[in-house]
Amino acid sequence: MADMRIIIAGGHGQIGLRLAARLTTGAVGLVRNPDHVADVEATGAEAVVCDLERASVEDVAAILEGADAVVFAAGAGPGSGAARKDTVDRAASVLLADAAERAGVGRFIQISSMGAGKPPAGGDEVWAAYIKAKTEAEEDLRARDLAWTILRPGRLTDEPGTGLVRLAPEVERGAVPRDDVAAVVIALLADPGTARRTLELVSGDTPIADLTP
Repeated sequence: MADMRIIIAGGHGQIGLRLAARLTTGAVGLVRNPDHVADVEATGAEAVVCDLERASVEDVAAILEGADAVVFAAGAGPGSGAARKDTVDRAASVLLADAAERAGVGRFIQISSMGAGKPPAGGDEVWAAYIKAKTEAEEDLRARDLAWTILRPGRLTDEPGTGLVRLAPEVERGAVPRDDVAAVVIALLADPGTARRTLELVSGDTPIADLTP
């Protein structure tokens, strides 16, 4: 991914930081909190303060100018209520896609969640709001004339990545290390053939370097 400028929304998130650290050059992490700038810069990436819950399309498009791709890795995170599931997991993705279109950035990777697109199985009100937000964000992206890829990882873990995954339009539920999610995002960015596809991801037995989803 050398010489590519990749904008990562959710630059201080657990996947965002891992992704920035894996990109050789050109990563730009968007952060809401100025206190998080140093953490992003420690990965070797550039950090830009931008609150996607407050920014305008014009503000975000200006940041995206000249980028090669955008990765939506943002999320309201654990402990947030149903309202922020909507403003971050749905509305921020919509805003970023609007800005990408305005800035002429065609490639867009959206990190969603396994379970999106279906009624939530069990869980509570906040979980239902999360799945609803992810589903609506996916639907918005599919309607756009962008080279989008939607990635639905299974249950995320902090275990070291194995480099072995299963990636397909539909897989059995399972877990996947965040390390491997970040590595798969890079593989998707490098493969134009994954555009306009929705793919689920769990740990498996296929080396990430050999993926042909």
